[in-house]
Amino acid sequence: MPEIFDDIEQGTEEWFAIRAGLPTASSFKAIMAKGEGKTRKSYLHRLAAELVTGVPLENYSNQSMDRGHRLEGEARELYGFITDAEPKQIGFIRNDRKGCSPDSLISENGLLEIKTQRGDLLIETLLKDELPNCHKAQIQGQIWVAEREWCDLLVYWPGMPPFIKRAYRDAAFIRELSDAIDRFNDELDQTVHKIRTYGGAQEEKAA
Repeated sequence: MPEIFDDIEQGTEEWFAIRAGLPTASSFKAIMAKGEGKTRKSYLHRLAAELVTGVPLENYSNQSMDRGHRLEGEARELYGFITDAEPKQIGFIRNDRKGCSPDSLISENGLLEIKTQRGDLLIETLLKDELPNCHKAQIQGQIWVAEREWCDLLVYWPGMPPFIKRAYRDAAFIRELSDAIDRFNDELDQTVHKIRTYGGAQEEKAA
């Protein structure tokens, strides 16, 4: 059963604290990567460090991410106007050992995920007119975590036509995702155990 935290703001210290040590939908793509990818391993080590220390690590931010945060509000308003919906902002959703931070809840069954894309790149997205596969793990992950039926992806850039495409629950993909998250959490538990017992093991060797 999902637990919705609607009284905290995304990006705040409280938000980082509540998701510390928890795999979240924005990183599900890395978790599902085949083999021992560097991104997957570094993400696992970051969550392990958060669980061991109890302190959330600061997330990396770049110019594109900062721009996305600035434009998110106007993109959300435009979506509401176009769809006649009332997007509800929340902070975080936790469901067992997984979580997500959708950009809005829509009605009783939907979600909204907002991406910004520079005008020339958005043209390519508009002409293809299909849900970009690079966002599939995050979107299906949010549907899974939030226990909803669909998620609208809005790709936005000021002055350009908005790209809005709906993704419905993909049961087969979510089963694959669930297995990947279970394996990841098992590895995370093993890593945390090794680190927490590391000092004792060193003392035993010294004795």
